[in-house]
Amino acid sequence: MTAQESLADLLGGRRGAVDASLPPLGFVAGWLASGRSVLAGAVTALAVGLAVAAWRLYRADRPRAVLIGLIGVCVAALIALRTGRAADFFLLQLFANAASALLFAVSTAIRWPLLGVIVGIVLGQRTRWRRDPDLPRAYGRGSLVWTAQYALRVAVFLPLYEGDLVVALGVAPQPHDTSTGTPP
Repeated sequence: MTAQESLADLLGGRRGAVDASLPPLGFVAGWLASGRSVLAGAVTALAVGLAVAAWRLYRADRPRAVLIGLIGVCVAALIALRTGRAADFFLLQLFANAASALLFAVSTAIRWPLLGVIVGIVLGQRTRWRRDPDLPRAYGRGSLVWTAQYALRVAVFLPLYEGDLVVALGVAPQPHDTSTGTPP
């Protein structure tokens, strides 16, 4: 990480949030335009996902990160196609947020806050951050903030999912692109 890079840049910044929002919006647009065809929604989401991937590669984003993001769109589309239920396009996102909340909470409870582990890796410090007694506490508090934001996403998305509110799921704030392996 260079001095000019911020943590926000490493997490994808605003571009990551926009990139992650486009395929779900494409799914909903295709689904609505076709008279609620899951196939049309999936095809549209995949087309948008491919366009986003091409744009990201053109911008010289990391190919692995681009591929992982595209795989996420493919898996979401396959789930919806397999079940025939449009809301299931968002099931992967719902599970990912629930799993992330659990991981951040458990890591904090066992005093190895995931935020510290991630920042340590990104900054090339590995586990040296644990030697400073203030850093594990600070990363623990920060990890609880991440836990809360993931839990909030689940609290928002679960009723929308249960209510089969596909349009609301599509326009609800999407997480940043998590294909970099770091929190959104």
